[in-house]
Amino acid sequence: MAKQYLFIILFFTTSLLFAQNGTVTGTITDKKTKETLIGATIVLNEKTGVTSDEKGNFSLFVKPGKHQLTIKLMGYAGETRNIEVVANEKITLNVELEDKTKVLDEVVVSAGRFEQKLSEVTVSMEIIKPSTIENNNTTRIDEAITKIPGVTIMDDQASIRGGSGYSYGAGSRVLLLVDDLPMLSGSAGDVKWDFAPVENIDQIEIIKGAASALYGSSALNGIINIRTYFPGNIPQTKVIFSSGIYMNPERKDIIWWGNTQPTFSCNQFSHSRKMGNFDLTVGGALLSNSGYRQNNDEQSYRGNFNTRYRSKKHKGLSYGINANFMNRKGGEFLLWQDGDSGVYKPASSFLQRFSNSRVNIDPYIVYFNEKGARHSLRTRYFNTTNKNDTGQDNKDDLYYGEYQFQKHYKNELTWTSGITGNYCISNSLLFGNRKHYSSSAGIYTQLDRKFGNLSVSIGGRWEGYKLDESNEEINNFSQTFTAITNTIGGFFKDSNSKPVFRTGLNYQLFEYTFLRTSFGQGFRYPTIAEKYTQSSVGSLNLFPNENLKPETGWSAELGFKQGFKISRWKGYIDVAGFWTQYHNMIEFTFGQHNPDSVVLTFFNFSQWTGFKAENISNAQINGIDISIMGQGKLFGLPATLVAGYTYTNPIDLDVNRDSLKTTDANILKYRFYHSAKIDLEVTYRKFTAGVSAEYNSNIINIDKAFEDPLFYADGVTPIIQNGDSVYIMPGLKDYRAKHNKGDIVLNVRLSYQILESSKLSIVIRNLLNREYMIRPGDVQAPRNIALQYSLKF
Repeated sequence: MAKQYLFIILFFTTSLLFAQNGTVTGTITDKKTKETLIGATIVLNEKTGVTSDEKGNFSLFVKPGKHQLTIKLMGYAGETRNIEVVANEKITLNVELEDKTKVLDEVVVSAGRFEQKLSEVTVSMEIIKPSTIENNNTTRIDEAITKIPGVTIMDDQASIRGGSGYSYGAGSRVLLLVDDLPMLSGSAGDVKWDFAPVENIDQIEIIKGAASALYGSSALNGIINIRTYFPGNIPQTKVIFSSGIYMNPERKDIIWWGNTQPTFSCNQFSHSRKMGNFDLTVGGALLSNSGYRQNNDEQSYRGNFNTRYRSKKHKGLSYGINANFMNRKGGEFLLWQDGDSGVYKPASSFLQRFSNSRVNIDPYIVYFNEKGARHSLRTRYFNTTNKNDTGQDNKDDLYYGEYQFQKHYKNELTWTSGITGNYCISNSLLFGNRKHYSSSAGIYTQLDRKFGNLSVSIGGRWEGYKLDESNEEINNFSQTFTAITNTIGGFFKDSNSKPVFRTGLNYQLFEYTFLRTSFGQGFRYPTIAEKYTQSSVGSLNLFPNENLKPETGWSAELGFKQGFKISRWKGYIDVAGFWTQYHNMIEFTFGQHNPDSVVLTFFNFSQWTGFKAENISNAQINGIDISIMGQGKLFGLPATLVAGYTYTNPIDLDVNRDSLKTTDANILKYRFYHSAKIDLEVTYRKFTAGVSAEYNSNIINIDKAFEDPLFYADGVTPIIQNGDSVYIMPGLKDYRAKHNKGDIVLNVRLSYQILESSKLSIVIRNLLNREYMIRPGDVQAPRNIALQYSLKF
């Protein structure tokens, strides 16, 4: 009897609560065809909501008061309605959504440093949305970047359309930016992917091709610009918990972990809000990975904040400070023990434990005057401190500043100009156990204008650099500013300065047909690490090259973007033919690097044998890049598709280095001829399933020294230790012969929307458990499974 009374009380209490609410019901339809739309999201006050059913209907209980409803569906323009609800009242709200090839109207800023439609830019561009990052359980930015057609990451080295190979952790031809500011380390000029704020991303934009005219050195092959998130009118908090395990590989003899599976986890959070005229976004992440490779464990934590204050006294003025910091420790895995059972075990001579920290602080100020001009000053201090147990510590302090002027004129002309400068102090045993100083300064301008259906862009830059021509110590911001500005004039008189230009056209032929062509020059100055690294790790020697010259190049492309609507599918296909030329291309080459004063003998030969960064003369890369993005219905269910194929023909024009290659073909080292990627996602009610696949053809050409034993000066007598020939990578030649068909990696995911604010997901990577490697001696992870829970409120 007590249970019956309790049930009655609960029933009437619940009924009373619902009776105090109002009800909003309605039907979502296509504005043109009048067909009902399944899967539309109806969100209440940007927090909670429901989805339309198979008949397009929805029903939502709402508390009395004023509310905002947002209706969204992939491929349609969103609608926002303001409603006022009275207790016990029923409101009928029928909404028609306008069909729109939305992907063509995505807004980007990186192409011209102002907002443009993706369809109207004059270069090849791709974008990545936060949903893609979250749905794939992304903990590092490079995991998301590799899903873009034509983009590969080889041991943290980004390459766009075959522009880069394997650089041993020094230098980058792809410039990473965070909120338009370069984020490359000071001495090595490399990308720290795990430092990027994954938890606080609004959009990632990728430009394919030379972009030095706007962005300077290191944009020789393209740029990746991470745009962080600023708060909306309603505060938002996001928390993501994920944990996973590495499964056993197919070959049981390469398992080193016994019966305890290696694990990994990542916990992320972000919060954003507006407080009057002050905007604040904070975020952080805690990562742990025991490693599928022995001695390759890692623990790290990261935090960041963005601020912006919009002045009340001075209209158009805003300023703030953004910052990011990270601490990381663990073990480094460089080369395997052997190509047989030791692919997941490190070579004993390459064992290293590390601890490093990174921090950047970015003060900025932006002012819009009454005439429509924008003035901005953005600065950055970036510190990198690396410590390890092999005596190769280093510390970098990098200072960067950029002033930019931009104005939009009434005749659809946009003028953008700016001045940049940076200064770096680096100290490391790796670089001769002394301080090195590098600095650069540049001035640029660009004009963008629309003439009806024709968009025209033209720009140029002049930039110069110095390395170890100054020994000014910097202790504060004032000295930083003085050190940069005092030397700007001297840069452009120096032989180490370079003018570059770019131009592009985009013509809208029909409503959803866009033709484009572009030409851009690029350059990259050698880094401190490339010029001065002198190290010996096991049998691998690295030598300095103080005569290293800047590398230059240009890229041109002809492409078209075609929007389409086929049945219930709409989207675009983008096809581009490209041609890239490099001069004085910097690559590490293997050989004997003894100075003229040293005569090679049987006894000292191995001491002077190893790798050194050198200018390899000329290189040429041409090919075709195809991308498809679509949204529609698959078996009546909402679906999205992203796919692409890239063919590159990377030609080494220097025919005098055949003895260093593993093939008679004149292909550049560490490049793929063919690359294909696809990602398909389907939603059914509260379930979303996705599958992605990546294919890379076999790498034909690598450093021959990695496959062959080491020889003395006569080229015949092998170097012997403990009765065996000495190899840098034992077993690599046989391993590559067995794995010479290219690799297909398949990933799947499934999520369940528990509530509008919470979601549970499972992500399986390398579903087929393929054993494959990207660069020599670096076999990738076996099948791994992760469980993710995300909460937004």
